[in-house]
Amino acid sequence: MSAAAVLLACSGGGDAPGAPEDTASPPADDSAAQDLPPASLSPSGPTEPTLQAYELPPGSRPHDVAPAADGGVWYTAQGSGKLGWLDPQTGAIREVQLGSGSRPHGVIVAADGAPWVTDGGQNAIVRLDPLSDSVDVYHLPPEYPNVNLNTAAFDSNGILWFTGQAGYYGRLDPRTSAMQVFKAPRGRGPYGIAATPNGEVYHASLAGSHIAQIDTATGEATVIEPPTPRQGARRVWSDSRGHIWVSEWDAGQVGVYDPETKAWQEWRLPGARPPGLRGLCRRAGQGLANRLRWQRHPPLRSCDRALRDLPASQHPGQRAPAARQRGRGLGSGIRRRPDRRHSLLACDRKAIWPGDT
Repeated sequence: MSAAAVLLACSGGGDAPGAPEDTASPPADDSAAQDLPPASLSPSGPTEPTLQAYELPPGSRPHDVAPAADGGVWYTAQGSGKLGWLDPQTGAIREVQLGSGSRPHGVIVAADGAPWVTDGGQNAIVRLDPLSDSVDVYHLPPEYPNVNLNTAAFDSNGILWFTGQAGYYGRLDPRTSAMQVFKAPRGRGPYGIAATPNGEVYHASLAGSHIAQIDTATGEATVIEPPTPRQGARRVWSDSRGHIWVSEWDAGQVGVYDPETKAWQEWRLPGARPPGLRGLCRRAGQGLANRLRWQRHPPLRSCDRALRDLPASQHPGQRAPAARQRGRGLGSGIRRRPDRRHSLLACDRKAIWPGDT
């Protein structure tokens, strides 16, 4: 975890939020290329992003984010055991304590607008009522302590599926509170999870370097091996056609799996020795999150320049002592390593609020 977390929101152009914008090499066939939306171009060319930092309460250590139904942004304050809500227009913040020992990791939003949190500290799934701020806690069965809950996703039937990096995944029916926990087929590693438009569920195993499809009827998981060994599959997303996009943390790659043809494609990040996906945005502890990592180098450089040009009062790293200014930043322009100021950073380019990993 970074010393100070930074969240990035971007707008401009017609891209779908969070979708891969470009690739390091062209896809092997035109059908795959159709899943990649066009670059954010205006008639006069690419637009420069703008950045806005939002100060959070000390000790927040924000980890994941999710757009709220009312236009705000939910974030998990892992350091303080709270769920926060930010109004990007005014910077107003409210935080709700989730329970004793809470260490929230992921947050997603249900169809009714309520945020659901995977809380590793409480070993529980937590729901917050966005109107009353009341908290409902769904503890895992006692025979599954310290699962290290990571992320969650809803399937097409409204069942919440979740991962535990200690080697588990599970499901919770919000209507009945019934919960089941399953052992992952290869032990430790389940991290990211996503549902496709037709209701299929896939999770990624960071330690296991694979993804897996979960049978939503039986709960059984079938391992699917990416072409690159030991690639460190960390997070997964589904596009509108049910293709599974994978952030390959250790290999510094983005991959996509087509469940229909069983075919894979992978794209290596630019550079002779590209860092892992998170490394692009976290060498200096910036914590710029998952979906920025879909961007290629030009957008990274653009956000780098915008971050560099922020007023000192808004810069996430402006208080860092000289002895700690040795980390790399975004692209080549940021060299200051942020201290433990806790802020959200918005990049006005694509209306994306990516979370930390």
